[in-house]
Amino acid sequence: MKDHILFLTGKLAEKSLRRVLDAMQPQEFTWEVRQLGLSVAALMTADLIRRRLGETGNATRVIVPGLCRGDLDRLTREFGIPVVRGTDDLKDLPAFFGRDCKPPDLSRYDVRIFAEIVDAPEIDTDTILERAAALVADGANVIDIGCLPDTPFPHMEEAIAALRSRGYEVSIDSVDPGDLLRGARAGAAYLLSLSAETLHLAEEVEAVPVLIPERPGDMDSLYRAIDTLAAAGQRFIADSVLDPIHFGFAESLCRYGELRRRYPEVEIMMGTGNLTELTEADTTGINALLFGIISELRITNVLTTQVSPHARCVVRESDRARRIMYAARAEQGLPKGLDGGLASLHERKPFVFSEQEVRELAEQIRDPNYRVQVTEAGIHVFNRDGMHTGEDPFELFPALAQLRGDAPHAFYLGVELARAQIAWRLGKRYVQDRELDWGVAVHGAEADDRNNEAFKPAGPTLEAARAERRRNGGK
Repeated sequence: MKDHILFLTGKLAEKSLRRVLDAMQPQEFTWEVRQLGLSVAALMTADLIRRRLGETGNATRVIVPGLCRGDLDRLTREFGIPVVRGTDDLKDLPAFFGRDCKPPDLSRYDVRIFAEIVDAPEIDTDTILERAAALVADGANVIDIGCLPDTPFPHMEEAIAALRSRGYEVSIDSVDPGDLLRGARAGAAYLLSLSAETLHLAEEVEAVPVLIPERPGDMDSLYRAIDTLAAAGQRFIADSVLDPIHFGFAESLCRYGELRRRYPEVEIMMGTGNLTELTEADTTGINALLFGIISELRITNVLTTQVSPHARCVVRESDRARRIMYAARAEQGLPKGLDGGLASLHERKPFVFSEQEVRELAEQIRDPNYRVQVTEAGIHVFNRDGMHTGEDPFELFPALAQLRGDAPHAFYLGVELARAQIAWRLGKRYVQDRELDWGVAVHGAEADDRNNEAFKPAGPTLEAARAERRRNGGK
């Protein structure tokens, strides 16, 4: 028996919703649309649905606007059928149903992230713990303790013990064999890095060695180290080393391919810092490309650093990239349409409405409250008195005479116009009353405040602001 889906909406969006559903001609479900008496669908809340919906008829599922706030699980229990959020924009509904209402599974990955604290000898143990906690929260699996040449590290053992007491796995990273032995004996699980010349250290401790060539590009020395430990039945990780652009980058990529072809089952590590740290470009795209290569070559360990200010989100980006690439590979598909977390500056579909569609919407408005929309033509501000279009808020503000004497609403609209301008210039999606989506580039941006009853947006209309003041006793 087919699903029968009840779509809830507002007065202004009802016609558009019906048009989208008619165009979809779904075969797997039947549908009906019910508008709940409010003008703007984005203002719908779980409490409003509870008060106004009444009965659900023969519906097997209810879909509410994507911007609806409140506890939908409670509605599911009360109505006895699933109540789920749809899309923020109606035109995304076909893609929504293309995945059978299920988001891609980004819970899986097969790449271990080593996040290096590069200056550990120069900071105290408490600071090391603070940085480690932040790195783990961003997705790191192993905290890499970076030693510095000719720099004493008297508190190494204390730092490693403190990290392990928090449940963190630790690696030690040094060119000094003495540091490596100290770190391993203190409890580090990995040694970065050993070559054929220092391979004997692997016999003295239980830590897993990461093997590198004796000299840059010397793959024969790396192969000798691999063969030696493989013959001894000892676990290891091999790293042929990624070089910076114009200093052997392309050739170093070829070496990773060669390493994988020669040793199909060996664990491999790639250090990404020589690209993310030493290329002045947004690291989201760099990480997307690197993790595509990592996924194809089945590299399962990555060493990252966050030293340069422009690379401060690399661990978060690496975490998202490994999940996206795993999901794409599992589906035997492209890493496209799964998740937008790495598209910080641009979006695949920034302008969901045409200028004509916005004009049709504007003609339906019967109140003085301003709406803001963005299309390829620019920024549109409209209410019952008409629509104004421009590329810059300064072009639009002189036309908004109604705002004189209403400073709160003027401030609110100024914020929205600034967001709209940024979205239009960069090709990002703009939704009134929502922060622009910067993906993983902004810490905490992915928290879904729509489920939080305490979340109260500034309000899309002057009427909403006045209602809020009345509820507060006129203040």
